Amino acid sequence: MKLINKLLAVTAFSVALVPGVVSADCGKTRLADFDWNSANVHTGIVQFVLEHGYGCEVETTRGSTTPIMAAHYDSQLDVVTELWYDNIVTAYDAVQAEGIIENIGINTPDSQQAFYVDRTTAEKYNIKSVLDMNNPEIAALFSDPEDPDKGRMVSCIGGWTCYTINAVKQRVYGLDKFYTNFDPGSSGALAAEIAGAFAKDRPIFTYYWAPTALMGKVDLVRLVEPPYDTDCWGAMMDVVEDMKANGADVYKPTCATEYKDMSLDKSVLTAWADTHPDETAFLRAYSIPTATVNKLLAFYEGEADGDMELLAIEYLSNNSEWKSWVSADVAANVSSAL
Repeated sequence: MKLINKLLAVTAFSVALVPGVVSADCGKTRLADFDWNSANVHTGIVQFVLEHGYGCEVETTRGSTTPIMAAHYDSQLDVVTELWYDNIVTAYDAVQAEGIIENIGINTPDSQQAFYVDRTTAEKYNIKSVLDMNNPEIAALFSDPEDPDKGRMVSCIGGWTCYTINAVKQRVYGLDKFYTNFDPGSSGALAAEIAGAFAKDRPIFTYYWAPTALMGKVDLVRLVEPPYDTDCWGAMMDVVEDMKANGADVYKPTCATEYKDMSLDKSVLTAWADTHPDETAFLRAYSIPTATVNKLLAFYEGEADGDMELLAIEYLSNNSEWKSWVSADVAANVSSAL
């Protein structure tokens, strides 16, 4: 059974009503979901536990960030399982200040953006830092077929801000002398470039992010950059925005720093939390490491073929930490449903 199997257009939402065992204590719970796969992973697991562990009747609503969060702010959705808080901090904090919603802590410890090299090459040549890449012999390992005099750094997508960020970082770190800032054209092409390199045992130097399904399938080593610094990031972004508006020729010397790793959080309506203390305690405790999420994404997009219930069963059957998030009775109920 797919938990999200009927689509109903409601201000860009798709809604699924999934029958569950109704408990007088839990009753109906309105769960938010988003149109990206990492959110689906958490929604699927939480829905399974709420239904089978606590006897909730769960209604899941899926959509893009703006309408889903607007519904949460308007008290129409009780639980958000994956909150990209840093991206919506101003709007979220204003509603939280009114006492309508509450951030209940970390869902996934970090989402990452960084430069990576395949582990085989990194270990063979002792590559640990972006500065280790400033070597013509190292650059030759990643030869760009379109510009053989340089190595290829597979970058972010042209038109995305991260492409220009990477161009600025290249110049600050001196990488532009040795590497092209290759635009793969699309997120799918970027993933294919990385997967293809591993399939052919070919070295790859690339930008990428997590959590993603691909990160659950390949073994990339994150290269060290200067630690994230707010002031440096701001100065760098001034240059980035100028280049985006006026072209690469307006580049000015600046500093550079690593991308900020963002934790992904969870959110509840305070009114729902007040009447659901046990369920809220479970949600507060719920947190899955990024590496595990990457593997779950690979399963979800592959073997499960987008079936959120199969994904939930896969996680709950093969991991035990979730049992520490709930009471023994709830854990027994969930286990009996697997």
